[in-house]
Amino acid sequence: MSRFQLLDSPLEPQRLRLALQHGGFGAFVAFEGWVRDHNEGRAVQRLEYEAFAVLAQREGERVLDEASARFAIGRALCAHRVGALAIGDLAVWVGVSSAHRDAAFQASRFIIDEIKHRLPIWKKEYYVDGDSGWVNCEACAAHAHSPSAAAHRHGR
Repeated sequence: MSRFQLLDSPLEPQRLRLALQHGGFGAFVAFEGWVRDHNEGRAVQRLEYEAFAVLAQREGERVLDEASARFAIGRALCAHRVGALAIGDLAVWVGVSSAHRDAAFQASRFIIDEIKHRLPIWKKEYYVDGDSGWVNCEACAAHAHSPSAAAHRHGR
């Protein structure tokens, strides 16, 4: 099983969680991101995720490598949906196991934040009023040109 997965079928948190269990780990932290029925004051009907799969896979693995190097964790996984999702569907799942809880909490937060900022995964919302639009494209572009992103691209 890859540590980072893009899936066009429903995520299975229990199966993912089992892959993180180990007798040496006393802590497990999971983050689940669900599709909500509103965003920025607009009623959302459904959404779709699209990804540049090859690059997302590579960068997702890189994020998990960085989390492992930065925090004292045992194992980490991330799964992200692509395709059409309904309100309440599980869109993204991050799980981290470690010997101690602090590292698991910190690594989980780091992973979801980096996944949202660095991976070529785009969200299109469909609104109740019939309109639709891509979400946070400006924020992603701004992050791509930030000093921290430039340092990352140049290996600093």
